[in-house]
Amino acid sequence: GSTAQIVFVAPAGQRVTDPQIAALIKEAVGTAATSPQVAAAVDPFTARAISPDGRTAIAQVLYPMQRTLLHEDTLSVLERVAAKPRAAGLRVEFGGNAYGTTGVPVNGKESLGLIVAMVVLVITFGSLLAAGMPLVTAAIGVVVGLVSLLLTSHVVTLSSTAPTLALMLGLAGGIDYALFILSRHRSQLAAGMEVERSAALAVATAGSAVVFAGLTVIIALVGLAVVRIPFLTVMGLGAAGTVAVAVAFAVTLLPALFGFAGGKLAPTLGSRAERRERTEVAGGHTGGERWVHLVTRYPALTVLIVVAALVVMAIPAPGLRLALPDNGASAADSTQRKAYDLISAAFGPGFNGTLLVVVTSGSAGGSTEQAVGLVAKELAGLPGIVAVAQPQLSPDKATAVVPVIPKTGPDAEETKDLVELIRDRAPRLGKATGATVTVTGFTAVAIDVSDRLADSLVPF
Repeated sequence: GSTAQIVFVAPAGQRVTDPQIAALIKEAVGTAATSPQVAAAVDPFTARAISPDGRTAIAQVLYPMQRTLLHEDTLSVLERVAAKPRAAGLRVEFGGNAYGTTGVPVNGKESLGLIVAMVVLVITFGSLLAAGMPLVTAAIGVVVGLVSLLLTSHVVTLSSTAPTLALMLGLAGGIDYALFILSRHRSQLAAGMEVERSAALAVATAGSAVVFAGLTVIIALVGLAVVRIPFLTVMGLGAAGTVAVAVAFAVTLLPALFGFAGGKLAPTLGSRAERRERTEVAGGHTGGERWVHLVTRYPALTVLIVVAALVVMAIPAPGLRLALPDNGASAADSTQRKAYDLISAAFGPGFNGTLLVVVTSGSAGGSTEQAVGLVAKELAGLPGIVAVAQPQLSPDKATAVVPVIPKTGPDAEETKDLVELIRDRAPRLGKATGATVTVTGFTAVAIDVSDRLADSLVPF
């Protein structure tokens, strides 16, 4: 399942163990235990989750399902337990993996981006009709692409980031592809070509380049399947589908709109497009032609300069460190980020990245208890570990979970090294105890996903 943390901080000069404050905390945790979907709530006094200075305490609220299955108002109802302690002067924040980021929501910023695009296109074209055409086709393409993507959720599981990526790439590609064909069409109209012939020629020339560019993007997105991480594969395929729709609309819907617009899309006399066409007809050279002549005059030199520039930009690549975002990457004003910072300051950064060592004997009985005792003792002696918490046994006592608190935070390189060290020791521990020893938990899983991403970069 998932876990929410309630972090209580006593006022200056007081401690969470003071009778009045302790009573408030126990009451809040008791109320939390009755909140929707909660399986259990553990107060900080039972769990001994009190900071060395006595001012900070952490209560655990356990949910029997993953965070994606929590109801929309579950966490907001939980947060109501903070009202009474806060009124008494305590600081209360909420964190844990139940508050983890599950995606990038679609909000008004996308519409703000469209407004900016509209302003830029109006300035560039000097025509409201020409500026609006790429936006209209891109918007329609995105709607069709997103509806198609959401319909597939009846068949496959969509990650919450898939529609957002599809939206962003669909808008970007849709505007870009339409703009390429529209620009060619307007230039041809400025040269005096009739509308129908110009539309056909624009699709045959600029349109073929759009299809090629779109296929390149689609291949790259489908290539995310190489990583073999399901949510990335779904993201790539969903975005690729939206880009394919954007390409299809650019070479079908857009020429149809050219027919409706007729000669109104022709640049006005004296505009930049009109001047460029007059220059070409008169045998002059445009800026684009001058640039091409420059870079192709000494092609070997151009290639060397470009490759050298790419090498310089790639110098930081060997130092690239990948990590999945945790609550430490949340917005500074969010309650989960505040809880994360409070825990790091009071208990140490490792308390935000607890590792879970699973010991399985394969049979019920006391053999697991004996094995887990030996494993816990061995773990306590490893460098990089602050504490080994009380092991938790399954009801049949065939499996035990040992919480391990590292010295460093979830995304630290030292924490990754610690996970690898425990895994290196696991076979020897298993042989000595007759049990299977493995490492899991959100921190370890995030490390594994990051490693797979790193290993997939070259094949991708």
